[in-house]
Amino acid sequence: MMRITKSKIIGLVSLLVVFLLIGGILVWRGAQPKPTQLNEVNGYLGGEKIGLFDDARFKKLAEAQGLDVNYRKAGSLAMMDADRKGLDYLFPSSRAAVEYGKAKGVDTSKGDIVFNSPIVLYTHKPVAEALVKSGIMSHDGGVYRMDMAKAVDAMVNNKTWADVGWMSGYGQFRIDSTDPVKSNSGNEYAALVATVLNGGQPATTTSLSRDSAKISAIFSKSGWMETSSEDSFNQFLNLGVGSKPIMVGYESQILDLAVNDPDAWNQVKDDVVIVYPTPTVWSTHVFIPTDADGEILLKLLKSSDVQKLAWERHGFRSADFRGTSSISRFKVPGTLEQISAASELPNNDAMQQLIDILSKGQ
Repeated sequence: MMRITKSKIIGLVSLLVVFLLIGGILVWRGAQPKPTQLNEVNGYLGGEKIGLFDDARFKKLAEAQGLDVNYRKAGSLAMMDADRKGLDYLFPSSRAAVEYGKAKGVDTSKGDIVFNSPIVLYTHKPVAEALVKSGIMSHDGGVYRMDMAKAVDAMVNNKTWADVGWMSGYGQFRIDSTDPVKSNSGNEYAALVATVLNGGQPATTTSLSRDSAKISAIFSKSGWMETSSEDSFNQFLNLGVGSKPIMVGYESQILDLAVNDPDAWNQVKDDVVIVYPTPTVWSTHVFIPTDADGEILLKLLKSSDVQKLAWERHGFRSADFRGTSSISRFKVPGTLEQISAASELPNNDAMQQLIDILSKGQ
């Protein structure tokens, strides 16, 4: 008779436990719901919103709605001329870009405003201090403001950096922007320049015909212009004061940097200055769905969860200006709680004419 030893009993029990564990795991796995197949959603996205779309929290919210959101970076105007085959959305940064797209045959009927962000200027502290002394800029209550009438007049009259107070500057005074024919921030800055030349009233087709040479001359001072606001801002941060003394951007860019790249923010916070143009213009980020998946993404973007995330981590003011905490949360010096001095953009006919003027100048 075979003797069953203690060690054999332990071995059998261990083997039984292993089988039971494996069986239990297989049963548990079989009882779990199968993972939902995510629908890929693809589209063109303005570069300044990439931080939001790459945010892990945004991706998680999108997955909960069955979406795998992807993008191709493109300027707000350039995306309206680009190949849109197979894309589910367009996400430019202004109503002017939407109207431009409509004129190009893009169906914008389901587009809706998602975020707002004021156009601002970025400069370096030595430049800001010099321009405050000369009177083109002011510094009141910790906030820097650019007098756009004085700035445009200086550019029209070919003033040098030394003429406007910054003795270390090389060449003519200028404000760099993205390409106004391809990118929204540059396009809205051009509209602001044209409006200032029209005495502060939104530019018209008549005023643009009168001022076209001045507008072209102002933009010719910048030479090469980036097509993405994200690229332009990164160049401004990386190349320093000698390359881009002053540039046009979105308020959201510095707020996003402070939250999501604190190391970089700590390196530049004592040098980079945010400046609010007087007046400025609002950049209105309009999402245009082109199919059902795009419409689901639009609904997600307008949800309170995404609106809160977009403000608190990426600096985009909400579409209706409600439900957002104070801008002081970002701890970025010189920011404004409310924008009081803002101009309306010219109408669509004038904006189309402005694009034509600047296209001919390139």
